[in-house]
Amino acid sequence: MVVEPRIGGRWYDRSKSGTERQLGRVLAWDPPARVLLTWQLRMNQKFDPNLETEIEVKFTSTGAAKTLVSVEHRKLERFGLEAEQAYAAFNGPGAWYGILEAFRDAF
Repeated sequence: MVVEPRIGGRWYDRSKSGTERQLGRVLAWDPPARVLLTWQLRMNQKFDPNLETEIEVKFTSTGAAKTLVSVEHRKLERFGLEAEQAYAAFNGPGAWYGILEAFRDAF
């Protein structure tokens, strides 16, 4: 994943072959406290410039060398007919919680 560190910046993923896939853009860049991003992928993983849900990631110090990372993915009703599927997918075991666990385990 690549995030351009500024308001209006892109965030995207890049495969090992170098192919890029746009995920959304940066709405707020407030290091070290938070970042707010749009999510613009439909449930079929295709980019949709007309879809904008929000992902807010907050970083809160909880003591010496410890940080609480929280993720809220909101406005999922904007998926329309796919909203129920989106709620299930983003709250499932491999979703944001799984990503945070993998990040924690890497450090």
